[in-house]
Amino acid sequence: MGIIWTIIIGFIAGVIAKLVTPGNNEPSGFILTTVLGVIGAFVATFLGQAIGWYQPGEGAGLIGAVVGAVIVLVIWAMMAKKQTQP
Repeated sequence: MGIIWTIIIGFIAGVIAKLVTPGNNEPSGFILTTVLGVIGAFVATFLGQAIGWYQPGEGAGLIGAVVGAVIVLVIWAMMAKKQTQP
């Protein structure tokens, strides 16, 4: 049941992050949005544990996943912009 909740929270976090972050070169579709949210949760968990906000074995919640997904989208946009410019 844990993987189902991860997918659901990842999808919700990905949708919220896409609504908050402006840009044209965002990944689209259900699967990419879900992957974006799940990766965002991993990024938020890693950064939170590095800073000391989360204990080892403790994960980021929905808000942390959204913040992580926004970070991933900003990096995605910078890389996409870099590839399109000669």
